[in-house]
Order: sequence, then C-alpha cells, then structure tokens
Amino acid sequence: MSFLPYSWARPFLFSMDAEVAHEHTLAMLAKTQNTPLQCLYAQKRIEDPIQLAGLTFPNRVGLAAGLDKNAQCIDAFSAFGFGFVEVGTVTPKGQPGNPKPRMFRLPQADALINRLGFNNDGLDAFLHNVQKAQFRQKSQAHPMLLGLNIGKNASTPIGNAADDYLICLEGVYPHADYITVNISSPNTKNLRELQSDEALDALISQLNAKRSELAQRHSKEVPVFIKIAPDLDEAQISVIANTLQKHCTSDAIPSWGVIATNTTLARDAVSTLPYGNEAGGLSGGPVFEKSNQVIRQLRQAMGPHFPIIGVGGVLSGEDAVAKIKAGADVVQIYTGLIYKGPALVTEAATAIKSLRA
Repeated sequence: MSFLPYSWARPFLFSMDAEVAHEHTLAMLAKTQNTPLQCLYAQKRIEDPIQLAGLTFPNRVGLAAGLDKNAQCIDAFSAFGFGFVEVGTVTPKGQPGNPKPRMFRLPQADALINRLGFNNDGLDAFLHNVQKAQFRQKSQAHPMLLGLNIGKNASTPIGNAADDYLICLEGVYPHADYITVNISSPNTKNLRELQSDEALDALISQLNAKRSELAQRHSKEVPVFIKIAPDLDEAQISVIANTLQKHCTSDAIPSWGVIATNTTLARDAVSTLPYGNEAGGLSGGPVFEKSNQVIRQLRQAMGPHFPIIGVGGVLSGEDAVAKIKAGADVVQIYTGLIYKGPALVTEAATAIKSLRA
C-alpha cells in the first residue's frame, strides 16, 4: 500500500477544475518519480504473468492511454504496480486540442466526460520522454510493458490519416512493447470513420506493410492493437472482426489485437446529471456494460486466441473480473484510477489472479 492514502488527496484534487487537477497530478508524479518521494504512491506489484501477443504481461492490469499523453510519468505509473502502461495518444505534430473547459467529472456516476482532442506536444517530445524512462532498468523477472498509442493530427484530412499513423508508427516502433492505433476517439473530427470496412482495410494494409519493413530494420516484432469505440452495433463489430481476420496471419502468435473500448457518445445514463450533456467522450461506470458487450461479440467472432484488451468502467476488482469473463485477456483502467486511486490497481490485479488460483 502507498504511504499516502488516496482518500486524503482526492478531496483536494476534486476541489479543482478536472483538467487543472489532472495537470497538477502529472506534474507531481513527474517530479517525484525515481526519487525517495515515490514512496508516497508506490505499491508492490501483484505478480500474475500471462502470455499475450508474444509478450509476457507481468499482471493483467494496465493503465489506459489518455492519462499520460506526453509520456512524462512512465516510471511513476510503473510504481503503482501496473503490469503494463499505455501512454499517448501522440500525433506527428504537437497540437493544443480543443478549447477549454474540456474535462468534466460526474461523481454521481463515477464518470468523466472529456473532449480534449489529442492535445499533446508532438512525436519528438513524446519519444524524448519515452527514452528517459528508467522502468526497464529494474531487476525484475517480468518487466512492465509499455504501450505507445498513436493518432492523427486534427489538421490532417481524414483521407490522409494513414500518413500520420505511418509517421507515428515508424517513430514509436523501436521503443514500444506494443503499439495502439487509436481510430475511435470521438474528439477528433471524422476519426471514427476509419472503423468502417474499406477505410479500416486500407489503413491496416498500409500499417502492415510498414510494420514488416520496421520489423526487419529493428529485428523485432511489435504487436499492434486497434482501439475501437463502444458505440458499434453487431454488424459494425462483425466488419471489424472480418477485416482483422483478413490481415491476421495463421501464425500461433497473432500480430494484431483489439482494445475494446474507447469512450462513448451515449448520454442515457447521465443526461440528468450536472455536465451530463457536455460534448465529448463519456468514460467510467456508464460505459462498463457497453464495452463488455463489444468484448463478448469480438471474442465470439475472433476465437479464443485473439488478443483483446478490455477497458471501460473498471472501478473495482469485481469489475475487472467481469471484463475477463466477458472475454478480455487483460484490462486497463483510467477513470477508475481518478475515482479510486492507486489501490484499485492492486485490488483489480488480485481479483483477476484469484481466477487462476
């Protein structure tokens, strides 16, 4: 358990604007990681290794992308006890994102709404921060894994989106344990169009060709995950599954995977709450069942060995177990971390480990 209980810090953080609190927290973590003050939040990692996509995940609980967009706090989050940490989304060029205010808490629903819009400092700054991280220097049988999440600039026309993804893929490839292609954020105009049949097929074809080239250049295979939305019907999920099956090789280790899911545009669960109708993506408790349903359909369509990372509304160990039972191999948290603090990492990892006890 960390030295400073989160219950002490949360009232102070929740007294601020949500994005201001987010920025203050990241600044504190960046300054204290790899120093004696890291004891304020560090906790022992639950060891529960699993093989997935050719990688050994130390345990089955990870940090979802979006919290650390510029990869400034990788070592701090490693100290939380995560088995894997995903940072980004990064775009080729830095961009400010959407106008503020753009992040809103809905505590009655354990939820957040954000319309940040891929605000980040750009690929060069991102890679500089990734290369400064020290987590791989630790003496561990199973080092924490690092996922790097890539996207497109808001100014890039959707027809040229592949160009941005290819630039980012080439940049992050040498430094990533896995790479996530974010085509499902609701806060970049027209981005979700890339989930459609022809657009997704074309994007994956280009990414596959570039990845083959990079694998030879760097002498390593890096799995790629596609991050999809929860707002997909059964037919749309079938299209995504068919497209992925087309590009997956017959190898024992799949080269592609899915992260299910991103935030939702639905408001039925929060429309009567303060900020409930703000534009943006809704995360936390209200997306839990929606993401689980997508996971179930994907697992049924893709079979038992296809890699699926489940994310959306994990606020307890019980929720994490439900994601695994729905068909996810491992899970990620984000909004749950904001509401429950680092102890959620240990709780979720312990609960999942008990499934195999």
